[in-house]
Amino acid sequence: MSEKNKNLVRRWFEEVWDKGRLSAIPEMFAPSGRAHGFPDPDSDINSAAEFAEHCKAFREAFPDVRISVDDLIADGDKVAVRWTATMTHTGDGLGFPATSKKVLVSGSSFLICGNGQILEGWNYMDLTRMRLQLQGKL
Repeated sequence: MSEKNKNLVRRWFEEVWDKGRLSAIPEMFAPSGRAHGFPDPDSDINSAAEFAEHCKAFREAFPDVRISVDDLIADGDKVAVRWTATMTHTGDGLGFPATSKKVLVSGSSFLICGNGQILEGWNYMDLTRMRLQLQGKL
């Protein structure tokens, strides 16, 4: 099961984030799946449809986002991922005008998988560093 879940998570990052294929979200994220910590640290998302809305807005701000999976560990239905995102802020989806700045964001995700889908995930990313990069302070 662990290997199958690792493959699901790799595919998630490739299809949804790197390729921007929002139609893959309901394939890989349970209809009543939950996500915590995206797009903001205090965020709670309670469905695949709601996740797709947030993902779309994020990709509008950063259409070239690419996520490198740096580490991937699985044990049964649990998967831990350490990742690095590189992207350019070319859209206004963050609530302020595009800066055209390239940013690098490190983060981690801890997921529970079942029946070939992500059931729940906790996401942690260095948003303070991202904001400082967008402001030209780093």
